[in-house]
Amino acid sequence: MISYEAKPLDRDTWPQFARLVEANNGVWGGCWCMWYHVKPADADASPEMKREAKKRLVENGQAHASLVFDASDCVGWCQFGSPAELPRIHNERAYLTTSPTPPDWRITCFFSGKGYRGRGVASAALKGAIEQIRSRGGGLVEGYPEDIAGRKASPAFLFNGALSTFEQQGFQRSRLIGKHKWVVTKIVE
Repeated sequence: MISYEAKPLDRDTWPQFARLVEANNGVWGGCWCMWYHVKPADADASPEMKREAKKRLVENGQAHASLVFDASDCVGWCQFGSPAELPRIHNERAYLTTSPTPPDWRITCFFSGKGYRGRGVASAALKGAIEQIRSRGGGLVEGYPEDIAGRKASPAFLFNGALSTFEQQGFQRSRLIGKHKWVVTKIVE
């Protein structure tokens, strides 16, 4: 079993984060984990523009992630932030029909680098995100994972995480917002 260390995404860890993203084609063809940050009109920006936008957000303390390290190599992450920082989610129309109370924090995106998928990176990242949220005052945390029980799903496409990963960290199912997509919640003290 690999022993991972979780660290916050900040100015000091930006180079390792950027190295992982660049080694993986900017993640999903140049996303740079910006989709949740931007308005739909800005979603078509070039990968270079997304990289610079993400860097500015990190430098200004407006982008948060739990980065997972194997020794000195960043091998994955879990993005989190307030709804103001991360205004977009998948299945938003179904989500809004449930008249939600906005959470204090959202967990929106996971990524594991090549060779690390299915090896506990998402679990380490989620645990690290919970600890960072706790250090920032805690509150109601929401995630939007996929229920993959009884069906095959490639770890490469579980960008919102697996339901079982959240449940192992004490999240509770709140409501279904897609065929296999749940809103899960946890109060972090």
